[in-house]
Amino acid sequence: MELNTFSIVARCAAAGHLGVAVATAVPAVGSMCPFTMAATGAVSTQSWVNPYLALAVLDRLAGGEDAEAALAAVLAEDEAADLRQIGVVDGAGRASAWTGAACTPWAGQIVGEDFAVQGNMLTGPEVIGAMAAAFRASTGEPLDERLMRALEAGDAAGGDRRGKQSAALRVHGSEAYPLLDIRADEHAAPVGELRRILGIARLQLMPFVAHMPKRGQPAGPQPAAVTDVLALAPPDRPGGGGAYPAR
Repeated sequence: MELNTFSIVARCAAAGHLGVAVATAVPAVGSMCPFTMAATGAVSTQSWVNPYLALAVLDRLAGGEDAEAALAAVLAEDEAADLRQIGVVDGAGRASAWTGAACTPWAGQIVGEDFAVQGNMLTGPEVIGAMAAAFRASTGEPLDERLMRALEAGDAAGGDRRGKQSAALRVHGSEAYPLLDIRADEHAAPVGELRRILGIARLQLMPFVAHMPKRGQPAGPQPAAVTDVLALAPPDRPGGGGAYPAR
């Protein structure tokens, strides 16, 4: 499938978190484009999507290669590299990106310290320019917020020239499971919907994830403050959302 997409891959130098935010005019972009691995890297594979390229890049990062070397090696083995667009950041914040010559215009990337932004079939270069500026301007914020602001900036600058349909945000910490993995799979304003979901997730989901079992540590119960919130009907929880049961 061709995913004409804009995305950011990034690392938080302070926390060591790695993440991806992505939006497109195709349903369920979060099921196909973003890949992350704890303390290893984050990848967004787009244009003519090949998830195996992202997985191969992460394997090479895990083996000790940096982002640029891993991406170059994987692309060298891909006979359709001209159709691919990939952004990569490794666990040390080194970033790299590739936009194949056959990607649908406008297409391009910006690579900086701790991040890469990339997109294809965009309204113009202002999309990724706005994303890079928003990420750089948000230093000091948590990674989920920086990624969200970058996605919002790209969307406001024009985004995908076909329109809007889905968006996703994924952040990995030190565990094998993600700290955050949220999606707006089909929505008329997916980036705005993703922002709404993020607000609810921070209040209802992330406290639960923060107390899930950790590798090498004994598993314990969730704190009462967390379980008490989740025992409520969704509309009665902090941030609201959801619905009451059918009566």
